[in-house]
Amino acid sequence: MKLCHFEAGIDQPLFLIAGPCVIESEQLAMDTAGTLKELCASLDMPFIYKSSFDKANRSSTASFRGLGLDEGLRILSEVKKQVGVPVLTDVHEDTPLAEVAAVVDVLQTPAFLCRQTNFIQNVARQGRPVNIKKGQFLAPWDMQNVVDKARAAGNDEIMVCERGVSFGYNTLVSDMRGLAIMRSTGCPVVFDATHSVQQPGGQGTRSGGQREFVPVLARAAVAAGVAGLFAETHPNPECALSDGPNAWPLGMMRELLETLKEIDALVKQRGFIEHRLMKN
Repeated sequence: MKLCHFEAGIDQPLFLIAGPCVIESEQLAMDTAGTLKELCASLDMPFIYKSSFDKANRSSTASFRGLGLDEGLRILSEVKKQVGVPVLTDVHEDTPLAEVAAVVDVLQTPAFLCRQTNFIQNVARQGRPVNIKKGQFLAPWDMQNVVDKARAAGNDEIMVCERGVSFGYNTLVSDMRGLAIMRSTGCPVVFDATHSVQQPGGQGTRSGGQREFVPVLARAAVAAGVAGLFAETHPNPECALSDGPNAWPLGMMRELLETLKEIDALVKQRGFIEHRLMKN
């Protein structure tokens, strides 16, 4: 699949989608995007900057949701122009999709909305690649129906993204078998390493997280075989206005990506012998 300026797939090098959960300020967006661009360029790793102008699925009405549509899109546009990287953002059911698609390079649908047929198809009709997050309540094979809905709207540039499955009591689990199963959709599979360690509602009025396990799950997912990695990152996660407990520190991103790049190269060089059995 052609994604922005590079090819994405299980037979292509790992790509990265990363950035702060929400757009907190123009300066943070520029600094973070610039740092990630330089890092990924040095690793020869394709990169898409991610940040949301609005996060609708917050734990509390008091939680910070972002800077809003107009200011958020302005900042994303400046990131594209000044930093020179493609950008991705979340959209929701009440988002003016055409307005967002005119600015960003990739649209992302929230996990909770993956079964909303009209929403998925309306997003797919915008003529942009779409990263569809798998619902925390879905089995991996259920994503075939979601992908079929998006393709029926005339869009073949679809990715599927694993972000953990609800286990109960503020806990998510990631089943690495699901990554292999979702490859059967024919879409590039992305692993969300930071939301997979989130503890939804784990701190009462906000979500918690166990960022120390981000490298554990990221290494496992890349070894299992994925096209891309999704990771929310922040220069100071303790001060992040959204998803701080599960965000990976920006200053530790190089060490993590260097390891993942080595694992990715090894497993893709060897190939995936499970495909011989899974096709039967």
